[in-house]
Amino acid sequence: MALIAATVLGAAVVSGFASSRPVDPARRAEAPAPVPRPPIEVVQALPELTEALDRVSRGERGFSGAVLVARGDQVLFRQVYGMADHAADRPLALDSKFRLASVSKQFTAAAILKLQDEGVLSVYDPLCKWIQPCPAAWKPIRLHHLLAHTSGVPDLMARPAWGLQRVTPATVADLTEASKQYRLQFPPGSKVRYDNAGYNLLGAMVERASGVSLATYLQRTFFTPLGMKDTGSDADGKARDLVTGYAHFPGGLTPQNDANVSIVFAAGALYSTLDDMLIWERALHHGRVVSRRSYAQMTADHAPDSTPKERGRVRRDWGFGLFANSLGRQVRPAFEDRQIYHTGSWSGFRNLVTYQPDADVTVIVLSNNYHQRDQVFLIAEQAMAEALGRPFPTTLAR
Repeated sequence: MALIAATVLGAAVVSGFASSRPVDPARRAEAPAPVPRPPIEVVQALPELTEALDRVSRGERGFSGAVLVARGDQVLFRQVYGMADHAADRPLALDSKFRLASVSKQFTAAAILKLQDEGVLSVYDPLCKWIQPCPAAWKPIRLHHLLAHTSGVPDLMARPAWGLQRVTPATVADLTEASKQYRLQFPPGSKVRYDNAGYNLLGAMVERASGVSLATYLQRTFFTPLGMKDTGSDADGKARDLVTGYAHFPGGLTPQNDANVSIVFAAGALYSTLDDMLIWERALHHGRVVSRRSYAQMTADHAPDSTPKERGRVRRDWGFGLFANSLGRQVRPAFEDRQIYHTGSWSGFRNLVTYQPDADVTVIVLSNNYHQRDQVFLIAEQAMAEALGRPFPTTLAR
């Protein structure tokens, strides 16, 4: 009952707030509409990538996953390698549904920004405007701190008993109350630290502001209008026909069946396919998801100026649900093109979705093997390099 009351109260507050702030038509995003889908068929118009993938997909530890490369709306490469389910002897298909893991964060960020475009909220709102009762320590936190991982709210994995929490289903209310129990790790805005818990709080705010679940809001606002027919949330554990995730352990390749994405409902619970993700990338980066103003906020760097380099390399830009960096510097031969991207890793999956805006190139690599991080990264950068006409990378920079 308390959760129902909170939802009703949030919806009531939003109703009054929205009516007092009419939407500026110039700030609206182009209305989402179904995007024409190219035929879902094998395309291998990148010969160097084709040869590399044919080679690395062989053997017991070979690459298992799906790869799509597009320049604009033209698909340059689409192929899958390996098995969707070894026990059922089911190979991967071009339309297989993969868990997106943290690639999901950009959808939660887009939901917040869409509500901003509609005048319902602002990324400069205090967190305590939307979460009540609110701990005193949270009073300095603004929504943009959560979006950019600068809030100081401790991540789920930085808390005691993470191993037990990882496998224990949780509700949105459970996750919010759990976050209230811990002091901040640093003053909001003073540092940046990757934070799944912060995105769960953003998901709770979407629900209070919209009056519906996050899954329903994403479906109504983005997935259905854009024609993303094979994308959704598995936060309730009811999704079917998803690819099985695996990991390489000393005992061999092991299925990771206990995903329990309820505990990352707004930070990593979505699933999708290669072509649905291409639709999303085309819509997001071409003004059909959020307004120009909100997209600029989404792709800006919000990390403090004092943020150090990462492992000796130039640090990434911390956007809202997205990062930006010259990822090609991490392969050899290197290339400099700046990319907007996000990775994902959870319960047997490793993903990288990246976009090069100057050449309008999209690369999507979805793997159902948790221990193929390096392969996924190298494949993505090989795909990007060949699509851009750069020298083809053969190794990671160490």
